[in-house]
Amino acid sequence: MKLAETVTFGGSGLDRAAEIRGNSDHLAEAIAQGNAETILLWRGKPLLEGAEKDRLARLPMDHVVLQEHGNAPLLLGREEGGKLVFVSDISDWIPHEVDEAALGAFADPTEQQHPMLEEAQSFLELRSAMTRLSARDAELAAVARAVLGWHRSHRFCAACGAESQMVMAGWQRSCPSCNTQHFPRTDPVVIMLITRGNSVLLGRSPGWPEGMYSLLAGFVEPGETVEAAVRREVFEEAGIRVGEVGYLASQPWAFPSSLMIGCAGLAENSEITLDPNELEDAAWFTREEIAQAFAGEHPMLQPARKGAIAHFLLWNWLADRLT
Repeated sequence: MKLAETVTFGGSGLDRAAEIRGNSDHLAEAIAQGNAETILLWRGKPLLEGAEKDRLARLPMDHVVLQEHGNAPLLLGREEGGKLVFVSDISDWIPHEVDEAALGAFADPTEQQHPMLEEAQSFLELRSAMTRLSARDAELAAVARAVLGWHRSHRFCAACGAESQMVMAGWQRSCPSCNTQHFPRTDPVVIMLITRGNSVLLGRSPGWPEGMYSLLAGFVEPGETVEAAVRREVFEEAGIRVGEVGYLASQPWAFPSSLMIGCAGLAENSEITLDPNELEDAAWFTREEIAQAFAGEHPMLQPARKGAIAHFLLWNWLADRLT
């Protein structure tokens, strides 16, 4: 698929500077010389700025907020011109009022403003802002959220249970007790554009907004090919047999740590047998109905979330741009 890497979080050519992650002297020198800056995350939400909250706020490494909060910064990469970009997690900050229900909802509309930061800067849920960000800012935010999430969930060594330590500028954890080395993980997930003639198979999960449907998706199991995972998941969830399977595009999805592998598949039957433990509903929708949904004119169907690979694949399917 020629447009594969134009998907949100699809890559901006960021130089991840892997060769200097273990060179603490080089990193310290870059920081001391002002050749580094940091973005901020609070509970997974990036600090954004601008009238439309459409860009990452970048702070100097000696900003006062970093002296009050946060842990050691994690290196994200190197920008054009050589400046290093880090991320600092200040999730230890406790705002005066926090709507915990909103933070855990499907769509979090809340913003948090830190008193030590500018009024025009606030923390927003990445999924609500991802389509407004530049390709570079979107990639930085996704990398930051995924790796910081991994550190929070993998504090302790899986081999002996001791608390491990962050090393290699945040790209590794080392156990001081048994010397086991741990690396950030990514979970492969297949997401499938399953078609039969002029129709595409969509499903919805419980708790989604009314009328919202998306492509079927599921985790790849150990010892399984991507193609086999596509066929298994679609049959398990909807009772549809899939024949030919082809790769389309991928999207890193840092909610919390998945790689969405977009595939196209041809259905061999049309009768749906729903697994209610997986889906609330599944149905075939024609190309015309999908076009109506994208235009906001369908009486009940709401399109997949903008910025998600499901939306990207359906949009390109409508435009005949899958090859």
